[in-house]
Amino acid sequence: MFFKARSALVSGLMAVHMLLLAPSYAMAQGMNESISPANVKVIVSFLIFLVVSMVFSRLWIGIVNASFIHAEPIGSIEKRQPYIPSPKIISGTIVGTLLLFLLAVHGLRNILPLHSMGGAMGLAIVFAIVGGAALAVEQRWRAAREYVFAGMMGTGISIVLIGFQHALFTEGTFGSNPYFMALSVLCIALTWRCLFGPWNSHIKATVLGMFLFWIGVYMISKDASDIRLARILAGMVAFVPAIIWCGFFLKYHYQRTSLVLLMFFAGMLSTAPILFYDKLVRSGSELQFFLFRIVPENFNQTSSVFVAGNVINAGGVRSTLLVSFLSFMFVGVVEEVSKFWVLKKSGTTFFTSIDDAMQLSIIVAIGFAFAENIINPTYFMSFVQDFLMHSSPDWGGFLGNVMGRAILTNMVHIVATGVLGYFFGMALFAGPYIREAHGRGKMLWVADGLHALLGFPQKIIFRRQMFLMGLTLAIALHGLFNFLVTFPEILPSHPSTLGDLFGSSPGAAWNFVPILMIPSLFYVVGGFWLLTDLFYKKENMKEHGHLVTTDTFVTAQVVA
Repeated sequence: MFFKARSALVSGLMAVHMLLLAPSYAMAQGMNESISPANVKVIVSFLIFLVVSMVFSRLWIGIVNASFIHAEPIGSIEKRQPYIPSPKIISGTIVGTLLLFLLAVHGLRNILPLHSMGGAMGLAIVFAIVGGAALAVEQRWRAAREYVFAGMMGTGISIVLIGFQHALFTEGTFGSNPYFMALSVLCIALTWRCLFGPWNSHIKATVLGMFLFWIGVYMISKDASDIRLARILAGMVAFVPAIIWCGFFLKYHYQRTSLVLLMFFAGMLSTAPILFYDKLVRSGSELQFFLFRIVPENFNQTSSVFVAGNVINAGGVRSTLLVSFLSFMFVGVVEEVSKFWVLKKSGTTFFTSIDDAMQLSIIVAIGFAFAENIINPTYFMSFVQDFLMHSSPDWGGFLGNVMGRAILTNMVHIVATGVLGYFFGMALFAGPYIREAHGRGKMLWVADGLHALLGFPQKIIFRRQMFLMGLTLAIALHGLFNFLVTFPEILPSHPSTLGDLFGSSPGAAWNFVPILMIPSLFYVVGGFWLLTDLFYKKENMKEHGHLVTTDTFVTAQVVA
C-alpha cells in the first residue's frame, strides 16, 4: 500500500512537471530575440520556481510517507533511514545551482548557443533538473551533500577555465589586453588552487573527476566526427593498460579507492601545463602584461638559440644532438615538476610511509600517461586512425604500436616519477629516517657534515637534499629516454641496429641488435628491478602516521 501510494504520487508529480515544462520550452524554442536583462530575470525566476517546486514536492513525498508509516514494516523504515536536509543545505544547493547557471550563461555564451531565449531557457531547465536531483539525493543520503558540493566546485572551475581557453585561443581578446590578462592569470591561479582544496580524499577525487569530465565533454564536442570517434576509441583502448598497471603496483600495499582515484585524476590533470604551453606555441599567441610580454617558443627553437650563443664549435650533427638533448630535458622539467606539484598538493596529508609516497606517485604517473595517450594526436588516436578506421583494419600493426606505447612509454613515466616519489617520501619522513639511520650507525654525509660545520638543522638539510636528488633523477631519466628513442632519427644515416651505428661487417652479431632494445631493457627490466627493490625495503614499509600540516600553539602559564 505504502509503496504503491508513493509511486503513484511520484508519477503524478513528474507528469505535472512535464505539463508545466513542455509549453514553456516549446514557447522558448520559437523565440529568437537576444537575451536582455528582462529575459534574464524571467529565466532566473523560472529556475527558482522550478527548483522550489521540486523541493516542496520532495518534502510532500516525505509527509505522505509519514502518513503511511503505520502500514510500513519497522525493518523497511530502518533501512530507509528517513532524513530531511537542513535549511542551510537546501538553500546552499539552490544558490549554488543559480550561481552555476549564471556563470554558464556568461562564460559559455560564445561556446554554446545561448544568444537566443530558447537556448538560455533550455540551459535553465537542465540546471533546474540537476539541482532538483541533487536535492533529492541529499534527502535520501546524508553524506550526499559532500558530493553535491564537490560536483558544483568541479563544474564551476571547468566553466571558468573553458571560457578562458576559448577567449584566449579562439577570440584572441585576452592575450593583447594587459588588464584582462592580469585578471585572467589571477582567476586561473585561484581556480587551480580550488582544484586541490583542503578536503578529504573522496571530495578531492570528486572535484577533479567532475572537472575532467566536463573538459572531456568539451573536447569531444569540438572534435570533427571522425576525430571524435578516434578519440573515444583511443580512450577505451588506453584505459586497459592503465588499469593493468595500477593493479600491478597496488598489490604492494593496500590503498583506499578514493585515494587511488584522486591520484589518477591528479596525474591526468598534471598534463595541463605542457599541453597549454604547446597550444600557445602552435597558435602563436602572445601574453601581454603591463611591463613585459611573453612570446612562447618551441623547446627546439629555444635550445637552438642557447647552443648557438653559448656552445663553441658545435656544428652539424653535434649541434643537432645537443639541441635535441636540451629540448627533451626541458620537456622533462615541465612534466616532472607538474607531476610532483599535483602529488604534493593532493596526497601529502594522506601519506603514512615512504612506500605510500612512492606507490601513489606511480599512480600519478599512470594517470599522466593515460591522458597523454588520448590527448596527443600522434599516440593512440593516430594508431586508431592509421590501422583501424579503414575498410580492412590492420589489427597486427595496431596491437604492436599499442603494446609498445603501453609498455615502454608508460614504464618511463612510472620509473621516473616512482623514483621522485621515493625521495619525496624520504623528505617527508626525514625525522624518523634520520633517527633510524643514526640508530644503525649510518652516517648521512651531507646533512651531518653541514650540521657539524655550519650548524644547519639536519632535518631541513636532508629534506632539501632528497627533494633535489629526486627531482634531478626524475628529469634525467625522463629526458634521457626521449633522447635515446629519437637518437637514430637524428643521425644522418638513420641506423636501426648497433651494427649500423658502429659500421660492423655484414655478418656481425651487432647487426641483429636493435638500438631501441637498449633503452627498452634499461627502463623496463631495470625499472622493475629498481622499484621492486625499493618497495621491499623494510625501512620504506614502516608506518609513521599522517603528517600534521598545521602548527599547534599552547598558551604557557607562568606560576609565581
